[in-house]
Amino acid sequence: MADTSKTQGAPSLIDSARIEWKLGKYGVGQGRDLKNPSLWQRTQEYRRTQASRLIPLEKKDIRNRLPAGEYHLSRKVDGEFAVLCFEDGQALLVNPGGTVRVGLPLLADAVKKLTKAKVKSALIAGELYYRHPDGRRARVADASSAARAPGSQEDLDRLCMAVFDVLEIDGEQTPAKHAETFARITKLFAGKDRIHPVEAVSVKTAEEIEKYFADWVEGQGSEGLVLRSDSTGSYKLKPRHNLDVAVIGFTEGTEERKGMLHDLLCAVMRKDGSLQILGRVGTGFSDEERRALLSDLKDRTAASDYAEIGDGHIAYQMVRPELVIEISCLDLISSTTRGGGIDKMVLSYDEKAHRYAPLRKFPLASLISPVFVRRRDDKRVNSSDVRAQQLADLIEIASLEKDARTYSLPKSQVLRREVYVKTLKGQTAVRKLLMWKTNKEEDGEFPAFVLHYTDYSPTRKDPLSREIRVSNSRAQIDALWNEFYSENIVKGWNRA
Repeated sequence: MADTSKTQGAPSLIDSARIEWKLGKYGVGQGRDLKNPSLWQRTQEYRRTQASRLIPLEKKDIRNRLPAGEYHLSRKVDGEFAVLCFEDGQALLVNPGGTVRVGLPLLADAVKKLTKAKVKSALIAGELYYRHPDGRRARVADASSAARAPGSQEDLDRLCMAVFDVLEIDGEQTPAKHAETFARITKLFAGKDRIHPVEAVSVKTAEEIEKYFADWVEGQGSEGLVLRSDSTGSYKLKPRHNLDVAVIGFTEGTEERKGMLHDLLCAVMRKDGSLQILGRVGTGFSDEERRALLSDLKDRTAASDYAEIGDGHIAYQMVRPELVIEISCLDLISSTTRGGGIDKMVLSYDEKAHRYAPLRKFPLASLISPVFVRRRDDKRVNSSDVRAQQLADLIEIASLEKDARTYSLPKSQVLRREVYVKTLKGQTAVRKLLMWKTNKEEDGEFPAFVLHYTDYSPTRKDPLSREIRVSNSRAQIDALWNEFYSENIVKGWNRA
């Protein structure tokens, strides 16, 4: 007999039969299984809109680029962005990637607070983070690990949510002024429970902002600060990160910049010895460095079966992976605003043939505001000096331990295949339905199921037509099969 104890406790906001139960009452579902799919869409839209509004700055920009004014300053929490969806005494979390979390202790806390405030429905934005018992800095990897595979109830108890915005409450949109929004957040979630307002203060001067940056970021190790002003805009203030990377390609300047370096293509090395493209850097060079680097790199050119395209649709000239440089960046982003991964090509390099070959794409990150710092002639291109783990020390990156050289995907499995024929004017027409399970959905680049419909009619101007449908739900792909069958396999068609 099926265990209904968990499904009976699941919120009615999601199809409880589709929840994967992790530990006790805690389970994980998918955005497509929400009774109201727009909750996932609104989460993605909010993340995309807010990300585009937050202007990245570094410490020196406080006095140089930050407009004068009064700001709401909050501590940037290193966690997983999520929206709390509350309706009729029930709550769950949705992130932009479509992961839905139910049964967390923090959700029970949220229900108590919102119910006490007589709120009927709400969409609340915040960061899901892991609260360490010793008070050390929370990192997104800690939250992701505990949420993905909790080792104990204590792991779940330590998952908290720092609230920083409101999408709507009881159908009413967030107030235009952020100060009013945060005042309501403070009233609803007062205290230091598992769900609480993000730590924040009001500041008016550059000196105050510098003080909090020195205290919270440089002193306590917080990820950064977020500054919001109704009159001057929103900013994220973070320390720069320094990375040692391998140079694997370059482009040359044009016109008056001819004979000078335009930018460099950089990579990091995975544990298996393969090189994964990280990004390009084109600022921070003096004119003298641009001339010297270009001259040096032209003597190190290499062949490649893979082409990376730079600015102006110009392909990078690949070079032997021999030069190491230090770069700095303002931020590293490991996911899109819709929650998808940022995949970068992994290359192998044949030292004898001086040739690159593509292996496959794996998740990595995008550089925000990269700047050249210096050449590192004291370092070499190896799995220690230019290791990919440098990035994982700062952000969570999936599949970093996988061997790109030997990694292979599972084989697909044909689930259904039916072919129908019909004779018209002495010629045979064919219609075929084929459904298969990819067995590659865990990879993140493939759907779970594919339906392929082929229609061949020799009497048409274009004899062959095809249609493809994909889904991660067996029930949905079966429904699509039935839809194609009823619309296309009509009277006169005989199964071959």
